[in-house]
Amino acid sequence: MDLDNIECVSSSDGMEEDEIHNPSLLSQFAASSKSSHHNAQINVINSNSPNRIGLHPSTSVHELLECPVCTNSMYPPIHQCHNGHTLCSTCKIRVHNRCPTCRQELGGIRCLALEKVAESLELPCKYFSLGCPEIFPYYSKLKHEAMCNYKPYNCPYAGSECAVVGDIPFLVSHLRDDHKVDMHSGCTFNHRYVKSNPREVENATWMLTVFHCFGQYFCLHFEAFQLGMAPVYMTFLRFMGDEADALNYSYSLEVGGNGRKLIWEGTPRSVRDSHRKVRDSHRKVRDSHDGLIIQRNMALFFSGGDRKELKLRVTGRIWKEQQNPDGGACIPNLCS
Repeated sequence: MDLDNIECVSSSDGMEEDEIHNPSLLSQFAASSKSSHHNAQINVINSNSPNRIGLHPSTSVHELLECPVCTNSMYPPIHQCHNGHTLCSTCKIRVHNRCPTCRQELGGIRCLALEKVAESLELPCKYFSLGCPEIFPYYSKLKHEAMCNYKPYNCPYAGSECAVVGDIPFLVSHLRDDHKVDMHSGCTFNHRYVKSNPREVENATWMLTVFHCFGQYFCLHFEAFQLGMAPVYMTFLRFMGDEADALNYSYSLEVGGNGRKLIWEGTPRSVRDSHRKVRDSHRKVRDSHDGLIIQRNMALFFSGGDRKELKLRVTGRIWKEQQNPDGGACIPNLCS
């Protein structure tokens, strides 16, 4: 689906559709500042165990554990040539079993001494400059870093392979300024999707709007794709933050026309969810059908007229779940 063929008109919290076209509204919702970063230097890391060695990542031991080919940290098996030069197992295959330093043929020699040294190390998370205070044994550091809450977020813009990373305020500004995504404040919204030739349904996915409410940011997405042999449209919301925080919010989507309507309620997925690539994250939502799915025939019925033009109006609402102090159950906290 070509984005140029879709007209998207949004309104928030009772504003009329025409009012949204006022460009002065956008500046109200820009992220005004980036999160501050912690710049504390770590020279020696204290450890409760006398057998653990705490080192700053810039020390010579850490440099010894850096593969000379890929420059990543080496993990067992660590290989070495007859002259004592080391490299990681992945790069051993990449250099066709020849030492990149002295060009000698590599055998099956492992550097057990260096593997032992690595086992004794404790190092800070590589995101310590972004505020992560955690310290881990060398061999478990990678697992933590893959899930670290201080890890920068990938750009959640759909339909592209944008390589930009950063914290949430930075990415909100990036989405607004570089991807020209609409920004709206408030917890209710009203979108209209118009396509002149709905018989053409190519796989397409993109972000239409970023909403700011409850001090958080949410992304509204719209997709068109084939579900089996049937063309469908799908819209869903994602939370700009970690998965644990996403569970505190719920949202509803509604589409209808001609006296009929479909309603969807759910919890927004985090933009961190399955986010090695933006495309992977969207595919996970799509495959689980975790959003409002509209069959093309139903979409055309909602559109009315001669069924030759798609005119879908999707309205939605976001609310925060709060614990009831009396019964412990969750009660909705509606945005005013």
